[in-house]
Amino acid sequence: MAKLLIKGGRVIDPASGLDRVTDVLIANSIVRKVGDNQHAPEAETIDATGLVVAPGFIDMHVHLREPGFVHAETIETGARAAAAGGFTTICCMPNTSPVNDSALVTRYIIERAQRDAVVNVFPIGAITKGSQGEELASIGGMKRAGIVAISDDGRPVMNSRVMRRAMETAAALDLPVIDHCEDLNLSAGGDMHEALRCVELGLRGIPSCSEDVMVARDIILAEVTGARFHVAHLSTRGAVDMVKQAKQRGLPVTCEVSPHHFTLCDSEIVPYDSNFKMRPPIRCTHDVDACLEGIIDGTVDALATDHAPHAGSEKMQEFEKCPFGILGLETAIGLSFARLVNNGLIPLKRMIELYTTGPANILKLNRGTLQAGSPGDVTILDPRRTWHYELAKSASKSRNSPFDGWQFQGGPTHTIVSGKVVWRAS
Repeated sequence: MAKLLIKGGRVIDPASGLDRVTDVLIANSIVRKVGDNQHAPEAETIDATGLVVAPGFIDMHVHLREPGFVHAETIETGARAAAAGGFTTICCMPNTSPVNDSALVTRYIIERAQRDAVVNVFPIGAITKGSQGEELASIGGMKRAGIVAISDDGRPVMNSRVMRRAMETAAALDLPVIDHCEDLNLSAGGDMHEALRCVELGLRGIPSCSEDVMVARDIILAEVTGARFHVAHLSTRGAVDMVKQAKQRGLPVTCEVSPHHFTLCDSEIVPYDSNFKMRPPIRCTHDVDACLEGIIDGTVDALATDHAPHAGSEKMQEFEKCPFGILGLETAIGLSFARLVNNGLIPLKRMIELYTTGPANILKLNRGTLQAGSPGDVTILDPRRTWHYELAKSASKSRNSPFDGWQFQGGPTHTIVSGKVVWRAS
């Protein structure tokens, strides 16, 4: 029986309310016991003295690019980047080629992940065929094949009637609907947040209202249909306020914020540097502060990277021509420590909750806890660890990040999946 004993760490498990120094024993891929003075001479032992032992972190929003765009990322390399970032579970968006809009593609991703990935991979299926926004995809078939949610992500469903039908179907199948909330007519041709900074740089703007109107529409449709609605990478004050109001009214509405949206504001964009181009765009301080307030007061349910790799030949073009998106898996925890924990905005337990029980509850995953009988997925953190993010050493196939060379205090030291150490800090 393969065993792993993690001794003497500060175990923080938000799902059970546990926060104390103790031991964790994993055997045959399952957490067997959390308790003091455990002995297992035959087990591999990790001395976690001075470290934080948490349930395996979950990133519910990544792009793995396979099938179809393996020049930018593969399931294998994306999973390695996740492990290097401290994530034991990732959920991949359907914008592949072909789009994950059928059980066939869903099964391909799952089988490929079982063969190549060092972390758990759960697919998210498309809402519409080809993510074209016109006809519903085979949602029931994908659910049976293993998807955990539906989304058209970067190609939001503009037709409200189609979205209503999608929510009705998702409600019947008990699947959350994840929407990239953007009115494509309002944002058409935009490159960065619509504000003074984009005028100074001579770039076209993406207004906050392009996000807000779609959040409002989807909340209305969620109320009509009873569907579980999740706002992906929320970035505006208006969206934060609407989600907060929806929660107060008891609607099944949740949301996530990405680390780059609570870390950067548009005044910090290096002029015309394509590594700062993303969707939603980096917003103004007014919006960044609202995202932080939502994280602090509980409006925000999860943090998610929106890891979006692009090959250099695509990304390193003129700002107006290059695709949207940046890497996120390897910097998320460092940014969360830097912006949220180290300056006292939230306690460490809250940060862990946002990466564990938050996404696990939204997607109804059997993950995100260290209670006996749960999968042996663990993220070990060192709040005092000082480290640099070196983009050249990234496990990803791509190199599109604005955080190259950043120094962090606090980060992962071990990533453990099913009781096996799949990454450790050097």
